Amino acid sequence: MSIKYGLIASLGAILSLWGNVGYALQKHYVATPQQSKWEMVSDTPLECRLVHPIPSYGNAEFSSRASKKLNLDFELKMLRPMGETRNVSLVSMPPAWRPGDRAEPVSHLKFFKQFDGYIGGQLAWNLLSELEKGRNPTFSYEEWQDRDRLIEVSLSSVLFHSKFNDFSNCLSRLLPYSFDDISFTILHYNRDSVQVNKASQKRLAQIAEYIRYNQDIDLVLVSTYTDGSRSKNESQSLSEKRAEVLRDYFKSLGLPENRIQVEGYGKRRAIANDMTPIGKEKNRRVVISLGRTQV
Repeated sequence: MSIKYGLIASLGAILSLWGNVGYALQKHYVATPQQSKWEMVSDTPLECRLVHPIPSYGNAEFSSRASKKLNLDFELKMLRPMGETRNVSLVSMPPAWRPGDRAEPVSHLKFFKQFDGYIGGQLAWNLLSELEKGRNPTFSYEEWQDRDRLIEVSLSSVLFHSKFNDFSNCLSRLLPYSFDDISFTILHYNRDSVQVNKASQKRLAQIAEYIRYNQDIDLVLVSTYTDGSRSKNESQSLSEKRAEVLRDYFKSLGLPENRIQVEGYGKRRAIANDMTPIGKEKNRRVVISLGRTQV
């Protein structure tokens, strides 16, 4: 079966599924088997990104980022912005070389203003599942400049599987926390120690791991405090030692010294009743704040 015949069949199937009749002209954007490729453009513990170029239309992108919950985003990045297109049909099409398979509706998407190409959550996972089956998820909508024209955009499953394996492996290595989870952290000390206590060490290790992979961290602010059980000078000295230990720690991760700002405040700025053991423990703290380059 020729590719041309397969495209005509797919158009007919979509029109039948969704009741779109009377279109004078259809335009189908899809990579031919010879053009089809999938690329891992990001494979780190912070982000996984799988890209599929669609000739003359743009790119289809699946992405997932480090987070407490496994997440998936899909986006059609169009070469030219779409106008007011509020209704989009999503159909799973069989490839041209499987003429006996039927087209299957996946979803009918409605938008308040216009389709911006973004899909998240379960529907994005459904798209991956259809591609894994060797099918071609296809978006169809009315051309916003010409309502008699139907536009179709398909994702080709040709050469998908090997890169999907890479993408799946990347997902399994994503850090289970995001920048927002660690950008502001309070850790604690035992009474005489210059190292954070055992309960805080795991959190500090998470911050370190994130910084190792993220080149956008441009500032680390470290503020250390003691409880009030010592004199003012003794508290200040201990606080400054704790701050310097953390300065050296963040330098060892590869951060330039000019991006690390530390300050010891001694027993100033207590946040709890220093007359109780629990209050003293809360006051023996370090506040770590991270800043990053905004893209």
